Amino acid sequence: MFMFLVLFTLLLKTLTATTNTVVSPTTFSFISFSHESCTNGELLCMGSATTENGYISLTPESETQQSNNSNSLFDESSSIANKVGRVLYPHPVHVWPAIITTTFTLRITPFAKNSTGSGDGMALVFAQDNRPSPNDSYGSYLGMFDRSTQGGNFQQIGVELDTYMNEFDPDGNHIGIITTSITNAVAFHSLNSTFVDLKSGRDIVVKVDYNGWTRMIFVSIGYSNSQIKSVLNHSITLPDIIPSSVYVGFTASTGKTFPETHQVLNWVFTSVPLPVLSLKHSELGKIKIMLLIIFIPVLVSMSLLPLIWEAWKKRCEKGDRKEDIERLSMTAADAPKMFSYKQLSKATCNFRKENLVGRGGFGSVYKGVLLECGKSIAVKKISATSKQGEREFLAEICTIGRLRHKNLVQLQGWCNEGKNLLLVYDYMQNGSLDHFIGNNEILDWQTRHKILTGLASSLLYLHEECGNPVVHRDVKPNNIMLDSNYNPHLGDFGLARLLKNEDSVTTNLAGTPGYLAPEIGFTGKATPESDVYSFGMVVLELICGKRSKRVMEDNSLVDYVWNFHAQNQILACVDKQLKNQFDVEEAKRCLMVGLACLHPDSSFRPKMRKVVQIFLNANESLMELPEMRPTGVYVSVSCTSITEFVSRTELELHSSTTSSMEKISNCTV
Repeated sequence: MFMFLVLFTLLLKTLTATTNTVVSPTTFSFISFSHESCTNGELLCMGSATTENGYISLTPESETQQSNNSNSLFDESSSIANKVGRVLYPHPVHVWPAIITTTFTLRITPFAKNSTGSGDGMALVFAQDNRPSPNDSYGSYLGMFDRSTQGGNFQQIGVELDTYMNEFDPDGNHIGIITTSITNAVAFHSLNSTFVDLKSGRDIVVKVDYNGWTRMIFVSIGYSNSQIKSVLNHSITLPDIIPSSVYVGFTASTGKTFPETHQVLNWVFTSVPLPVLSLKHSELGKIKIMLLIIFIPVLVSMSLLPLIWEAWKKRCEKGDRKEDIERLSMTAADAPKMFSYKQLSKATCNFRKENLVGRGGFGSVYKGVLLECGKSIAVKKISATSKQGEREFLAEICTIGRLRHKNLVQLQGWCNEGKNLLLVYDYMQNGSLDHFIGNNEILDWQTRHKILTGLASSLLYLHEECGNPVVHRDVKPNNIMLDSNYNPHLGDFGLARLLKNEDSVTTNLAGTPGYLAPEIGFTGKATPESDVYSFGMVVLELICGKRSKRVMEDNSLVDYVWNFHAQNQILACVDKQLKNQFDVEEAKRCLMVGLACLHPDSSFRPKMRKVVQIFLNANESLMELPEMRPTGVYVSVSCTSITEFVSRTELELHSSTTSSMEKISNCTV
């Protein structure tokens, strides 16, 4: 590129020799910024501006914000309020007459989460000299003016990216062109119609062009992962505003309340001076015009090559992310095997209907036999119509691939070819626990107790012992598989979410009505406590041999057990098909555990470790239960009349220890 610039400069010098005009194109490119950029002469950094972690921080970063990260106001004494930062390229650049193009990526992040009033913004600035920002230029002045410089005694022009609505602004999310006064923009455009939010915390690309021939300035903007769009075009005569050579850079400021960080991630700048003589009435001018038409686009393109290369690398990395997930799944101990679709199609006889053994989350399950070893397998075929199928598929591989417990369904392999997404599990000869509840097939007491103990052990592992806690979110009999010895294996982790450095997982409502903890409908958050609730429902179903009903329905299974408990006859709810062939003490402890797990207030539910200890140790103390069922206020969602609460989603909001259940069904959530 250097030789290209030299050649181009020599050509223009030759053609304009009679005018005594020296044409010196300027181009520089920062793909990122080093820690030394402010000290080694690459940049002039003033005020609060620093360079670290590969970018420019014009205003202080979030480590200086309040530790609780709340939405509270910041006073004037705060170390992050009323800050001004300015960064300039250390050498003057020629801006008129010239063709100018510059592109940079910025990131503006409010300190206060979900704040709509953060500020104040930043600007690309062309200044007459390299002095620091004026005194008291914080807040709405953006480091360009203060009260003494308002009015034009400081020659500069700025493209402002304003994030705070002052009385003179159209809104708190706009681009403007500023010359002599911050309160009187030459031109501005709101970004609300472009769906670009300056203070979103996302990487935003801004491109500014100035055409010295037409004296037009063009501003384009867009998120880094999408195409930029032209948002502001304006005619402006630079010779009337700034000298021919200026310093170019960035400035930003914060105000008294709701500060934000202003970062520049990369920057490319090109200025190609135009000859002073008139090109309109001479053959020489025509030649120079042709040269400029040819060379300037090439020069600009070459200056953008580093950014284009970086963007191409990022796209390749994004394309390889899926392969990275697949490789990660294979690094776990006893890594799942990658199968071809042809192998699994042969194993299931081309997924014959006769081999369909059930339907699970996001797909159907087929029985199959691997021809090479004769091993029986279960193949879960992810539904092609599932909007979240592929995402859940990859999540399940990463989650199950590292989980190892005797009471979890073991993932043996997987396949991802084209639109075919499949998971391969150990085949469970006795199917799901669902087949043994409320049907003629009877499980003896020892088997039922073994199933509950194993299920509790698997949840304890997920919640506390597997590293990053995992919330299953859909614990129910259909997802509890039984092997040839009726040992339980908890499966279907298509809904599992890792809880890493979070208090809970916020999701769309997921799970199965009747097993969902009441607070999920209100908070939308699945937690280990909501798994405990679902486990409690499974306990009652298995011990009583009855299907659960929804919380709002009369004579639900929960009501059924609580009524016997209130009469001190809780053993009367044990499945009659056992014909009194059960351990009385174990049955009582299991039912007490089930009721405790179903407490409407999640904070009163036991941890799974306590549950396992109760099942394994007859001397472990039980949780204290009230005599009557804790009741709460239940709100029927989308309810339009007093009778419309059956088959609705009910929310249990607050619990107390009264003897009756108050139902409110004439309201909408």
